[in-house]
Amino acid sequence: MSEEQGKQQTKGVTAELLATLDLGAEIEGMAGRQLRMRMVTIEPGGVFGPLHDHRDRPGLVYILQGTITDHRNGVATDYGPGAGWPEDRETTHWLENRGTVPAVEISVDIVKNE
Repeated sequence: MSEEQGKQQTKGVTAELLATLDLGAEIEGMAGRQLRMRMVTIEPGGVFGPLHDHRDRPGLVYILQGTITDHRNGVATDYGPGAGWPEDRETTHWLENRGTVPAVEISVDIVKNE
């Protein structure tokens, strides 16, 4: 898929909130932020988009099942079970599942309190 196709809206994606931790109570200067852990499932043909960045929302991803294709800077990289990647302030990307089985990841990030 091209970067143009990365403009598609999210489809075939579910996210289950597993845990949160109020960072303001844990670390000085982190008021209004929380550490969040989710299990995200991308169905075959699903897209986690559109193209987005992680400025002000750093995170880590770990793949449990299936294969997720990460599109960054015009390069598509496939990640399978046991692999992971950082999502830092330099990250601008979108994700898709080109496979035939659901792709499941654990996503941990720092977000503004909801």
